[in-house]
Amino acid sequence: MDRGIASKTPIEPGRRPSRVVIATVRPEVDGGRFPIKRVIGEEVEVSADIFADGHEVLSALLLHRHESAAGWDEIPMAELGNDRWQASFRVSEQGHHFYTLQAWIDPFLSWRRDLLKRVEAGQETAVDVLAGADLIAQAAELASGAEAAELAECAKALRRDAPSALAAAVAMALDDRIATLAARHANRAAGTLYERELCVVVDRERARFSAWYEMFPRSASPEPGRYGTFRDVIARLPYVADMGFDVLYLPPIHPIGCASRKGKNNVTQSRDHDVGSPWAIGSREGGHKAIDPQLGTLEDFDALVEAARARGLEVALDIAYQCSPDHPWVKEHPEWFRIRPDGTVQYAENPPKKYEDIVPLNFETDRWRELWEELKSVVEFWVGHGVRIFRVDNPHTKPFAFWEWLISSVKREFPDVLFLSEAFTRPDVMYELAKRGFTQSYTYFAWRNTHWDLTQYFRELTRTGVREFFRPNLWPNTPDILTEYLQFGGRPAFMARLVLAATLGSSYGIYGPAFELCENRPLRPSSEEYLDSEKYEVRHWDIERPDSLREFIGRVNRIRRENAALQSNDRLEFHPVDNDQLLVYSKTSEDGGSVILVAVNLNPYQRHSGWIELSPESLGVPARQAFQVHDLLTGARYFWQGSRHFIELDPAVAPAHIFRVRRRVRTERDFDYFL
Repeated sequence: MDRGIASKTPIEPGRRPSRVVIATVRPEVDGGRFPIKRVIGEEVEVSADIFADGHEVLSALLLHRHESAAGWDEIPMAELGNDRWQASFRVSEQGHHFYTLQAWIDPFLSWRRDLLKRVEAGQETAVDVLAGADLIAQAAELASGAEAAELAECAKALRRDAPSALAAAVAMALDDRIATLAARHANRAAGTLYERELCVVVDRERARFSAWYEMFPRSASPEPGRYGTFRDVIARLPYVADMGFDVLYLPPIHPIGCASRKGKNNVTQSRDHDVGSPWAIGSREGGHKAIDPQLGTLEDFDALVEAARARGLEVALDIAYQCSPDHPWVKEHPEWFRIRPDGTVQYAENPPKKYEDIVPLNFETDRWRELWEELKSVVEFWVGHGVRIFRVDNPHTKPFAFWEWLISSVKREFPDVLFLSEAFTRPDVMYELAKRGFTQSYTYFAWRNTHWDLTQYFRELTRTGVREFFRPNLWPNTPDILTEYLQFGGRPAFMARLVLAATLGSSYGIYGPAFELCENRPLRPSSEEYLDSEKYEVRHWDIERPDSLREFIGRVNRIRRENAALQSNDRLEFHPVDNDQLLVYSKTSEDGGSVILVAVNLNPYQRHSGWIELSPESLGVPARQAFQVHDLLTGARYFWQGSRHFIELDPAVAPAHIFRVRRRVRTERDFDYFL
């Protein structure tokens, strides 16, 4: 019975519908709504189901171009079997890169395949050769220059020799050069062009590989009791650089409000000498484009940026779109805030918690366009002062559309700017922010402590479609997060979490000097807040303490820099071990030249041992060949062979191995060495 259901296949007047289907394209985020992410030099491997009715041979192309290019570069796709096709390209410029697919039924390749079958069967082929000549002649009409002449000459030769020299004609018809030219100049008019142009956002290398060090400038003074300055931070740069970090992240550096200022340990009643929270931004000295005068001047900040750059460090700034009640915006633009029935500005709260020293912006204001433009100008202001990395505070409390607009607008003019999302919230919200443009994202790593938790979580981040848009940045601690694992695990816990963060992820960070000095005192039992939190007071840190993890951190960061396997998340593999207190995994560089095997004792209190099951081939080692594992933390070397190996880790000595896998190489003089 005809129910009047209209066809969902659009039919263009005068154009025969294509018989070719292109489906299940990967990578593709939310049907192409959002771009995937890569850095300069990385590969984009594209696959799709491509098929048609009947038995003809198909041809398919991967088309790609940088946004600045007028035309497409074409890459032939290879059929993998069962209608799955694949090809890849590399991105070489920052900005936006686009890709799509095209496929068609290829008459020449269909003819060539069938001709070969007829020749093998000993059948008459003279007419088939003439049919092939016609197809080659059609390709010649679509070609130009020397290729058109070559195809035309081939068609003439086939027609001339078909009756008298069939073998020569068949050989010419099966020539790979002619097949390539005929495919290049095939008539694709009846083919299928994929309905979407998909996008790749291409960033610089630091988007993929980075080591962050967070510090409060006001606590950088070498003298107890004195408010630190940018000049003190400059003096601290050798310390940070020697540990191997490449990003120095500073919490807000702006004037701090006085109204409802919080006191030590977040008490609501402050005293005269209390310095307040840097996230309570704004006072009569200025707002988001001003400097806390106790830190120095804008010129001092510029000097810090230059001094950091000279030591291979980039300065990252905190973007916190919130205000103190003293912020100039509150008086100048009251329409950007929520006003309570009593006429006061609504302060921030998450009942029962109250943050009286902070007033949130009202993104639902009727003057939202002016608000958005002003917030964008904040980023542009600091970009003008040499900052190219921003850590964004609580982005999940602002509209997704705002971030998509702001990030795309900034990167359109400054494609090297990177944004880190500090959103500890629900997974869908974290992923949505990444899709909307954030370069990197905080994760749940701090709370993943067991073998099962870590394995499942990192498989999600690196083996599913999440990897195409979500770049994790792993932090074992932050000024807001002191986990139970660190509170009670002592020095071994800090060492283990550092190794996990620095090797499971190609980007990670620590909040220091609290981390290297193993600061583990909570505000109260069951709290993740620090006692005497640096968020509310100036702290003095003795960075020369002999029990500091400074040297250990420097060694781990040096291992990261010297081994390409640890500079990407693409080839992370977990290996079975018969003790769940141990976690064993490997990473391999794209070219296979760098292989790192990591084993970590997850229990900071007790020695644990176990048997690892390894596939030597997965480590780039031929089966049954001995190989060397070199522990880059201790210098120890071990010779292994086969798939089963014993490890033992005492957290009081070293809670982890970071092995470089060295394969045996034999020289022409029969001298063995390990690469």
